[in-house]
Amino acid sequence: MDFTEDDVAALYDQMYAWRPDPGTSEAFYTQAAFAASSVLDVGCGSGMMLHHLREAGHTGRLVGIDPDAAALRRARRRADLAIDWVEGTAADIPWTDQFELATMASNGFQCLIGDDEVQASLAAIRRALVDGGRFLFETRHPKARAWEHWASAAPSQTEYEGRQLMQSWQIESVVDGVVTMTETTSQPDGEILHVGRGRLRFLDLETILARLAEARFLVEAQHGDFSAGPITPTSRSIVITARAA
Repeated sequence: MDFTEDDVAALYDQMYAWRPDPGTSEAFYTQAAFAASSVLDVGCGSGMMLHHLREAGHTGRLVGIDPDAAALRRARRRADLAIDWVEGTAADIPWTDQFELATMASNGFQCLIGDDEVQASLAAIRRALVDGGRFLFETRHPKARAWEHWASAAPSQTEYEGRQLMQSWQIESVVDGVVTMTETTSQPDGEILHVGRGRLRFLDLETILARLAEARFLVEAQHGDFSAGPITPTSRSIVITARAA
């Protein structure tokens, strides 16, 4: 069985469909997006959020940017939705003073690894926003140590195009808050179809707030979940609403 990068994007869509149920991250971003006439989704992946917004009746400007070419190919499969898709990183954002809202959903903020990358990305997002525009994102709380759960989790099983597939995760290293890991997709008989390797950075709240201030953002709200709960040592997430100052 051939398993391409396009299959990886399609499987991700299948496993993590955009469902804005109350109290979910999807509801958090969807509600904010409908209050904005122009939305930039940074790290848009295969475009699930923007597709949902357009299908649900959002009539404003919708733009997604992501460095993953396969994910963007999948995002473009619905040409009738009038959404702009751009290949690039957060630091590559070319616009100035054009969006009322920027989002970085699904813990995409953790893909910013180095300090320079964080700084350049936040600066580019700030430039793309009009004064007073908002930036919404989430990141996993480092105190929850999510990587320990991933390391001990049993392989998950899912059906894809009539076949049963297994997914498992292995942690290679945890150094200075950067977790390097692999995700392996295989068949039940053990045949490996795809191995993806990536890094995620777990930044603490104090550092995040400092970087936002340097990029001329004013933090309006910080929560530990998507129901506006406080950030505590046991919170799994850090959810930020910031305004372009």
